[in-house]
Amino acid sequence: MKSLGSKASGARLERMRASPRWGGEGFHNVHPILPGLRDPNASMPSLSDFLCGRERGTPSQPLPSVNPLAAWRRKSETGLRVTWLGHSTTLIEIDGVRVLTDPVWGLRASPLSLAGPKRFQPVPVALRDMPPVDVVIISHDHYDHLDYPTIRALVKSDVPFVTSLGVGAHLEGWGIPATRITELDWWESFAVPTGGVQVMAAPSQHFSGRTPKTRNSTLWSSFVVRSERHRVFFSGDTGLTTEYREIRERLGPFDLAMLEVGAWDPAWGDMHLGPDNALKAIAHLDAETFLPIHWGTFRLAMHQWDQPAEVLYAQGSKIRARLMMPRLGEPIEPGRASGAVEPWWRSVDRVGARQPPDATESAQSTLSNTMPWPVD
Repeated sequence: MKSLGSKASGARLERMRASPRWGGEGFHNVHPILPGLRDPNASMPSLSDFLCGRERGTPSQPLPSVNPLAAWRRKSETGLRVTWLGHSTTLIEIDGVRVLTDPVWGLRASPLSLAGPKRFQPVPVALRDMPPVDVVIISHDHYDHLDYPTIRALVKSDVPFVTSLGVGAHLEGWGIPATRITELDWWESFAVPTGGVQVMAAPSQHFSGRTPKTRNSTLWSSFVVRSERHRVFFSGDTGLTTEYREIRERLGPFDLAMLEVGAWDPAWGDMHLGPDNALKAIAHLDAETFLPIHWGTFRLAMHQWDQPAEVLYAQGSKIRARLMMPRLGEPIEPGRASGAVEPWWRSVDRVGARQPPDATESAQSTLSNTMPWPVD
């Protein structure tokens, strides 16, 4: 299947092997994993657990959303505006440059069209209606961050892609010209052609792979987007690591940090932050504002769908950064954030549960044989 991606070869593979993060057969986390992040007694959830597991794994109805098109036509008053479009897909507007992160418009975070985690609701704006963007960032190659149908739709555009080492093989295999792809190792940077903005890859604590046989065959990264006036941190996927302090020292201070807070489980607590460790990470980064991402779109772990939001709502006042929790599609300017949060997600449901995600028995078998575990 084309959606499984392509393997790196030739000069691309040689450059990957020259990275300090290459471990002989693939990439590896170079920073020691902090103690206590993973519960040694927790077992990996099974596919059956996901299909028949905990109540309220998905919302009973679509989440409220805002169409951002009218707001996007107006110039940002502070020079920095961000719109969360679902999961890790955001549009960053920074001093006249538009940056799109981990664009996922597909129905499922899966190589299959009929099975796999299904999105709770459509993206607030259709991909065809998006304004022109100046650069697309792809943090790593997991299905909920690198989406085959979305990339195929972007082939006809001329937008450049910035991604982690090796991920360009997938993009090129799906039709993106090599001249539009820039692959970065950590601490390397890319100057956006429209001018005035740099994109830099930075450390994260995660893994990669679109099949069990391609585990860690490409690099994973966080990214920093910076202009003369503003700096934004985008976590991609990561566990808690003190490397965040080095990122702050080398690339900060940050006006805004976007950190993943969902898809956490005790069995893989070293590979994802979850809301509690996101609060610790934001303290390391010392950012002025904090936008939680990587929640409210796909069911990728066993926790209730709104658990990350509830934890942050209860604890957000304990951190120095101003917490921003906008509705899907709601453009916000960090420089004008008050730190007051409206728990809008509570209007969706507080009791009851949705039916488990649809999947046939044969599709379940196919899925378990093609996807890495956990899926993100």
